[in-house]
Amino acid sequence: MSVRRLAEDQFQPAAFAFSDENAVWADKTIQKYPAGRQQSAVIPLLMRAQEQDGWVTRAAIEKIADMLDMAYIRVLEVATFYTQFQLHPVGTRAHVQVCGTTPCMLRGSEALMSVCKSKIHAHAFERNAEGTLSWEEVECLGACVNAPMVMIGKDTYEDLTPERLEEIIDTFAAGNGASIKPGTQIDRIFSAPEGGPTSLTTEEPKAKTRAKKTDAETISAPVDAAPVPPSEAARPKSTDAETNAALKTPATAPKAAAKNAKAAEQQPISGTAAAEPAPVPVKAEAASAAKPALTDKNRPAGIEKPAAPDDLKMISGVGPKIEATLNEIGIFTFAQVAGWKKAEREWVDGYLNFRGRIERDDWVKQAKALAKGGEAEYIKVFGKKPR
Repeated sequence: MSVRRLAEDQFQPAAFAFSDENAVWADKTIQKYPAGRQQSAVIPLLMRAQEQDGWVTRAAIEKIADMLDMAYIRVLEVATFYTQFQLHPVGTRAHVQVCGTTPCMLRGSEALMSVCKSKIHAHAFERNAEGTLSWEEVECLGACVNAPMVMIGKDTYEDLTPERLEEIIDTFAAGNGASIKPGTQIDRIFSAPEGGPTSLTTEEPKAKTRAKKTDAETISAPVDAAPVPPSEAARPKSTDAETNAALKTPATAPKAAAKNAKAAEQQPISGTAAAEPAPVPVKAEAASAAKPALTDKNRPAGIEKPAAPDDLKMISGVGPKIEATLNEIGIFTFAQVAGWKKAEREWVDGYLNFRGRIERDDWVKQAKALAKGGEAEYIKVFGKKPR
């Protein structure tokens, strides 16, 4: 990062004061921060001082430090760190910042810098003879799709050609910079295609909406009109006629009535269900094997906790929780794990619900190496340090 220093004494004014309007603004800005945090206003106050005078002077730094009860060096650190603050006098009418980052460079920003050198000064940060214009190269200005571009004050001017930049500089030099419209300098809207949109150029037809009845239509129906009987489809249906033969008996058929009555006695009454055999309960299988009992003959023999138990966590697959569980069943040393037989390994695997992890991680082989020679033997056997 380049070294940034304040301008020489010959350029520094004797004092600094905010204008009446800016002084009111500064007081309101400081009040936005809670008690004891007013120093957070240092950046906005420095920026407002620059907007007022065009650059940040030593007097402005000291004034803002006094306003915020900060040491001068602290405000100086902020002003010299951020390149947005101009520490030397700049053009009184325009300071042109030319973007020199890759997209703008590929689109012709070097030609724009050549214009600045010929129209303003051969060197950046130097003012023209009248002191009204200056320029510099800056990093990305954030409108890469509209490259190349420059920034003057708070406005950007995009899609520039050398000829158009010359016109802009001449206009600012004449004091008429406000007449230039910021943004893109070609025929497009923001970052849209040049010449106008190329897609979605027609308006989609709106979906048809159901017409609402007018008040006249709503009240036109007679109030005392006879109610319309419900349709057959809306009537509640009964399954009695289909399930009870007795109800199908015509009143004019006495012979059929006797026959149907007999059939009704053999048929369940409507609304009742025929008795169904109770489902045979199926014996559910155990979801998982039961945890082996502590009294199982295959449980490894435990010991009393020694004065210096081994760090079982050195075995890959054993963490603090597993180590504590092993200690609970009397496993404290590498030698114990190294001596486990197959049945004992299976018992521990089931007790920990590991599902074969002890075999996969080869606890026994790890424990044998650690019991024999500690970390050095482990590295010799496995080619790496224990976990």
